[in-house]
Amino acid sequence: MLNFLNTYGYLLLFAWVFVEQLGLPLPAIPALLAAGALIGNGQLNFVYVLFWTMVAALGADLIWFEIGRRKGLPILSFLCRISLERDSCVRQTKSLFVRHGANSLLIAKFIPGLSTVAPPLAGIFEMSVVRFLVFDGIGNLLWLGLPIIVGYFFRDQMSKFETLYHTGSNYVIGIVLVALGGFIAWKYWKRREFLRLLQMERVIADDLKRLLDEGTDVVILDIRHPLDFAGDPHILPRAMHIPLDELNSRHGEIPDNREIVTYCDCPDEASAALAAKRLIGLGRKNVRPLAGGLSGWRDKGFDTHPVDLGSKERLEQVTV
Repeated sequence: MLNFLNTYGYLLLFAWVFVEQLGLPLPAIPALLAAGALIGNGQLNFVYVLFWTMVAALGADLIWFEIGRRKGLPILSFLCRISLERDSCVRQTKSLFVRHGANSLLIAKFIPGLSTVAPPLAGIFEMSVVRFLVFDGIGNLLWLGLPIIVGYFFRDQMSKFETLYHTGSNYVIGIVLVALGGFIAWKYWKRREFLRLLQMERVIADDLKRLLDEGTDVVILDIRHPLDFAGDPHILPRAMHIPLDELNSRHGEIPDNREIVTYCDCPDEASAALAAKRLIGLGRKNVRPLAGGLSGWRDKGFDTHPVDLGSKERLEQVTV
């Protein structure tokens, strides 16, 4: 790493940070540590290293920010679909923005998965470009600066590790590959267990539309996060809104002795199925998630109704 970085220098650092921030699984921390060591040895300039890595990180983040502004919530769902923890990715990211607003950009780089998701989310909820650049810039400065400083002060130890690597490189590569494979296998197993837990019968959009047309007294429960309505203020006909996080405390608002259909707009209807499981655990009968969720309903050409759930006020709290 040290020799490679010393040969290609700032161009390599720029490209490495840029592609990682675009979402490719190419961790930049080892390169930043090596850059810090080379700065300590006088082979690289600290100002140039920090400048080009900041340009790379902010450039990639601005691309995602603009995509979020133009494409809206679907791009966030797409990013979470390719995540190892896609079922909770969207919900956790939105919850972080609700709690911390623009300040979440200060810590986003240090949370795996959130690093790529946070910039488009800021664009989706119409954060100003100047505000985004200020908070994202500070976050990037912390994320880039810390490993560079660590590499600078521990340059002697890194040189020793490089020597150790050359004397036993096959063992080092083997350990890294085994550890990476074990991590991915563990995540995959957790996801399989989660999906197995949520295996249950779904109601399809055509059947739900028929029930509504027949005037059947069915309860339709929208369990989406409140911030979803800032980007998409629409709801299914006759639906009531109770966010998943509030379901345990507000389930008493749901009428008794009715068929209940839960829906979301998330991968595999995971949140809707989780809501159905919770309601069954709370003693409710005949609860099923809507197959395909809100997107599946719209794909059939069925109507949705505009609704105002205070999303504008929530949006202002997040972005201002």
